[in-house]
Amino acid sequence: MRDRLPVALSGATALLLGAATALVLAPLGELRGGWFGLTAFAAGCAALGTRSRPAAAPFVGLAAWLFHNGFAEHRYAQLGWDGPGHLALFTASALVAALPWRRLGAHD
Repeated sequence: MRDRLPVALSGATALLLGAATALVLAPLGELRGGWFGLTAFAAGCAALGTRSRPAAAPFVGLAAWLFHNGFAEHRYAQLGWDGPGHLALFTASALVAALPWRRLGAHD
């Protein structure tokens, strides 16, 4: 897994990805609590997870949650805790994508 990003770099990249996702969703009118924004943030976590180490998944999930919760769920950069659901979704998306899956039937 040496071609994967280090944990600290994955966390920093996740912050930039969260900001970029919020900036893209704003002109589309999707910065509100709904499935489209949630899916966009989860897809970003999964995309970054493919290039990150599994240990980075909590940092990627937290960074995405900060931007989703602050700008899509509660607006105006106000954070609110509604339970661990979205945080768990973002973290799981990054973790599942980061795990070293092998194709079925692949031989070494």
